[in-house]
Parts: sequence; C-alpha cells; structure tokens
Amino acid sequence: MRLGIDLDGVVANFVRGWMLRYNMDFGTNLTEEQVDRWDAARDLTHFTDLVDFWQWAGASGHGPTVFRSLEPYPDSLEALNHLAACHDIVILSMKPDWAAADTYAWIAEHRIPTREVHLLRDKWLVPCDVYLDDSPIALPGLLNKQPQAIVCRYVRPWNEPLEGAVDIHNWQEFASLVDRIKDDRDCQKRE
Repeated sequence: MRLGIDLDGVVANFVRGWMLRYNMDFGTNLTEEQVDRWDAARDLTHFTDLVDFWQWAGASGHGPTVFRSLEPYPDSLEALNHLAACHDIVILSMKPDWAAADTYAWIAEHRIPTREVHLLRDKWLVPCDVYLDDSPIALPGLLNKQPQAIVCRYVRPWNEPLEGAVDIHNWQEFASLVDRIKDDRDCQKRE
C-alpha cells in the first residue's frame, strides 16, 4: 500500500524545534504544553504576525531553517522502517519553498525510508491508500478528496476529531492499524 505520511507534528517535532530555537534566540522559556492550537506561535512569541514568525523560522537565508534541526518523535523512525518493509512510504509535507533543502537534508539524515517526497499544500493531490496527518488544514481535504482512502488524524492539541478520520495517538497504534489493513486485504485477495 501507499502510505501518505506528514512530517511536522507526525514524524518530526516541529513545536519543540521552533520553541528550543526561539528560547535560545530570545531568552524565553516556552514549553510544548503551551501549544493548544495550530497557529499558537502568533500568541506565544513577540512576532506581530505569522509572516514575521516564518521569516525568523526561515533564518532569512542566513543559515539552516528551523526545519533542519527538528527531533523525530519517539518510535516514528522505527515504525516507518517496519512499515517500509511491506509498503511505500510517501512523504507529504506543507512547506514553504525556502524549507525544501533543509527538509530533504533532514529526511536523508534521519534515513526516512522513502523514494517519494511531495512538498505541497493540497496533499490530497497525491493518491495514497492510507494517510497520517495532524494538520487541521490538510485533514478535511484528504477526507473530502480521497474518500476511498483511510485518513488517520494524529491526535494533537491543535486538531479536532473529524467524522470519517481514524484517530491515532502514537506510532505503534498506526503501525498496528496498517498491519491489520494489509492482513484484511491479503485475506480478501485469497478468497
């Protein structure tokens, strides 16, 4: 099967990454627990709008972007390697153009088992059998535009339950779901 996997908030801990950098740059003590919505950076930082935040996150062309130093979530790499043994891992990530090089470098450094990476806003344009995402922007589009697919919402404080989405709380739960789907499909083929 083709597994459409988001990066930030799913494989890579974007919130922790930008907060560590922000705390270092500006002497603050922000914590991940403070993030309870998708655009929390607007209220938690000194930036007057998200355009300024993203300009800072992009390092304005002076060195690596915030996307280069993110930590993988626990068990994400192990689960992806397990799943890649039987499935195609397709990375689907919403990124600004300036983040592309650091995103590809991050994928290579962490040896993400994929041959297919798409940096795009409309993730539903890339057909997959199963999607895993945390974005309250991407999830409705996946549900509406890919109705034959299984769409999984990686439960985070910044997203809400969606009718039709399967809630996933950790990587072990996702890997088990994909294994069950594969087993069910294999049984149907034999019948």
